Amino acid sequence: MPAPETELLQSWQHNARAWIKAIRSGAIESRLKVTDQAILLAVLGRQPERVLDLGCGEGWLLRALAKRGIDAVGVDGDPTLVEAARAAGAAQVHLASYQALAQAQVDIGRDYNLICANFALLHQDIIPLLGAMNALLAPGGALVIQTLHPWTAAAGDYQDGWRQETFAGFQGQWHPMPWYLRTLSSWINALDMAGFRLIALQEPQHPQNPLPQSLLLVAESRG
Repeated sequence: MPAPETELLQSWQHNARAWIKAIRSGAIESRLKVTDQAILLAVLGRQPERVLDLGCGEGWLLRALAKRGIDAVGVDGDPTLVEAARAAGAAQVHLASYQALAQAQVDIGRDYNLICANFALLHQDIIPLLGAMNALLAPGGALVIQTLHPWTAAAGDYQDGWRQETFAGFQGQWHPMPWYLRTLSSWINALDMAGFRLIALQEPQHPQNPLPQSLLLVAESRG
């Protein structure tokens, strides 16, 4: 049986076109009503001139930032998603695996005022990648992460570990995706070990839903 990280990559290769359709048609209600605006406002609130979107997918955030005059650069590990982002008008999108980024094997630029990862950190060992991103920030730069809220996603099993997303309720043919759930303390510890200090934490929520729709973390380099 393949390792969960390998299955995770394979699932994205299988699901890429269905994901593009879901994002561009507004089929994911939580994103449409809450989380897309949450990450956009968190980025704009820092007033960055230059942003790296880590795990940019089909590029919706790149396009939203470019419309506001921000120099937005994307990177993703799936060629179908990178091609879609470029075709939709994102001028600077790199194809690179997280492993290659963590080991600084590719040049995706540096001196970013802000690096964001929007539901893009799904594997277990994120500390080397976060450390590599830390090195790409300009002085005073920030890291913004939006992820599944661990308390909501844990569904009563609140501990670190691999989970399975089946995409139940999504239209189209989807391949199940393993993803790694980490508790709030594990997120904070990972940031600390990668050289960051947490400066803000948000729990974006729809007024008609009692559960938080995501966890949003803002961190700055300790260096």
